[in-house]
Amino acid sequence: MTPAVATGLAARWASTAGTLRGAWLRVAARGAGALVAAVTVAQLHDAHDPGVLCPLRRFTGIPCPGCGSTTVFIEAGHGDLVASLAANPVTVLVGLGLLFAPLGGGRWWWELPNGRRNALIAAAATLSWAWQLHRLGISRP
Repeated sequence: MTPAVATGLAARWASTAGTLRGAWLRVAARGAGALVAAVTVAQLHDAHDPGVLCPLRRFTGIPCPGCGSTTVFIEAGHGDLVASLAANPVTVLVGLGLLFAPLGGGRWWWELPNGRRNALIAAAATLSWAWQLHRLGISRP
């Protein structure tokens, strides 16, 4: 690709900013990137399973709130969306929020006071951790 063509494409991309068409183009680009990443991670995992990646879980046996996030992408890369959602629902919701952020639905987030945002993050982490403890059988007697 010549520099002139690249400059033209960049200008065309920039001209769509702030439009509904541009927002959907950005959602599509993010979705395509996430799809490529998920399929790649799934293929790498199939070829070489590294085991548990979370240091907290590896050394203590206790999962962290983010445990299952890699599994979300591996299962999505295999096309199993139910298993992906079961691995860590909070990661799936955050991923969908980031995917559709160009459409402007997340503006409410930035309008919240910092304390309220921090409280929502803490609540999501707590729910995620409770889910992981239940999913991995640690919360059961």
